[in-house]
Formats: sequence, structure tokens, C-alpha cells
Amino acid sequence: MERDMYTTRELQDEIIRLKKENDVCILAHAYVSHDIWEVADYVGDSYGLSRQAREAPQKTVLMCGVRFMAETVKLLSKEKRVLLSSPDAGCPMAEQMSAEELSRVKEQYRDYTVVAYINTTAELKTICDVCVTSSSAVTIVKNISNPNILFIPDCNLGRWVAEQVPEKNLKLLYGGCPVHMGISVSDVEAARRARPDALLLVHPECLPEVTALADYSGSTTGIMDCAKKSSKKEFIIGTENSIVQHLQLACPDQRFYPLSKDCICHNMRLTTIGDVYDCVRGAGGEEIVLSDDVLSRGRRCIDAMLELGG
Repeated sequence: MERDMYTTRELQDEIIRLKKENDVCILAHAYVSHDIWEVADYVGDSYGLSRQAREAPQKTVLMCGVRFMAETVKLLSKEKRVLLSSPDAGCPMAEQMSAEELSRVKEQYRDYTVVAYINTTAELKTICDVCVTSSSAVTIVKNISNPNILFIPDCNLGRWVAEQVPEKNLKLLYGGCPVHMGISVSDVEAARRARPDALLLVHPECLPEVTALADYSGSTTGIMDCAKKSSKKEFIIGTENSIVQHLQLACPDQRFYPLSKDCICHNMRLTTIGDVYDCVRGAGGEEIVLSDDVLSRGRRCIDAMLELGG
């Protein structure tokens, strides 16, 4: 397809043709733009993408998201070629703790099960016992036989889990999502004044004082499901602002508003429909390559997540 200009629909049609021709499975995280959603084979949060990566029949998997997600796909499907759509798309939370730092902490908590939020590097996963996502964290922590849990790196998500699993002893370390942590109580107060009849739905990566004021707190998928099933007409969305657009398209008779205009993940926004086109035609992206040692040891905590997550 060689022309000076394409419409979005024409480019999408070409991507759909090329992904079938080149045996590519496109996975899109919920935070990428809707034009990418429309050409993806699967859209979801980190947990859903992890499961789909393992089951996808295609020989090449394109992750439209950030680096730790592509690494997780590779851990689950080492025999497949895994591409990251935008090589610069990282995750500040995933890079907050090194394997050396965690190893030192583990020496102090030898009888604890190390639970890693999936927003961690493949290297860090090699010395953790099980991964969780925001949608699976409560279930998995409940299913761990050990009452002592060392939860890394998101303290906000960790506190949210601890509240729902009081029978466990959770030790939290520093860390969190700088995008979600930027949402404040004053943002909530302003949004409530502007939309007093709206339901407030927030992600547990938000600060605990923000989560405490919400009508619902849960994963990205949980937020979207809650809105879709509700009879309410207005919603304030306390997570990455792309979800406002996705929900508005899914539920045109309802209205959705961002809790904070600044809740934008610039790493997630790096991937464009042009990047996806380049990847499926073999002219873009970065192939994820992990050592045999990382593939072997990092896979264990991912497998544990899939087993304990039900």
C-alpha cells in the first residue's frame, strides 16, 4: 500500500491484512489509543494479556504497551518472536527497584513469600515467588498458604490488598505509579463539586486517601466492567485518561469524565497506529531477547500467577 496519505481506516485495514499474512498476534493494553484497540486481537489489562500471550497460536506477538509487558509475554512464550511496538515505552514503577536491592531485603524477611506486582522487570521477577496484577492480586494473596507476604513495589496497591486480606501479614516496600500517585484529594473534591451525581471509579494505584473516597476501586478491567453494568449515567474515572474515551465509545448513552486531566501515562501514549503498521510489515519495533537464565527463573513466578489466579 504505497500512497502519500492514508485515512486511519485504510491504515487499520492494511494492518489487519498484514497481521494475518505475517502470522502476528496484536496485544493491546487498555491504556493505548482506541485506533490500536480496533486492530488488536486482544485488549485488556496486564493479567488478561498474560493469559492471552500464552494461548495465542501465532508465531509472532506484538505488544502494544510498555517494556515489562513485552518481557512478560516472552517469559510465557519463549519459542515465539515477541515485539515491543515502541522501544522507548518503559514503566517508571517497573524500574524503581533492582534485583540487588530486593535480594538484600529478602535476607531480612526469609520466611516471607515475595509477591511482585507485574509492573516489574523480567530480571526482578527471577527472584520473586509469584506475580500479581491489580485484577488478580487479592485472589492470589488469599490463595498463598504463607501468611507472611513481602509485596513489591507498589505500596498503594499493597495497602489496598492488605485491607481486603486482613488475615495476611503484608510487608510493603517503597514504590508506586507516579501517574496515579499524582491524583489528589483536592482533585476528588473538585470533581465531586462539578459532578455530584457521578460515581467515582478509581484504580488502587492511587493514593489510599483517594481510593478511600471512591465509590469503586479496582483494576482497569474492573473499572470498565463496573461502569458498563451500572444504571448510573455519569462517572468520574480515576485512572489513565484513555479509559474515558474507551468507555465513552462503549457506552454512548453514559458520560465519563477524568478525575485529573494530568492522569496521562506518556509511555503508554508513545505507541501510535503508525508504529503498529511498521511492526506488522517488519519495519519497526524491538524484538525482546532474554537470557536462558532469566527465561527459566522469571517464568516460575508468572506460572504461579496463572495457577493461583484461577
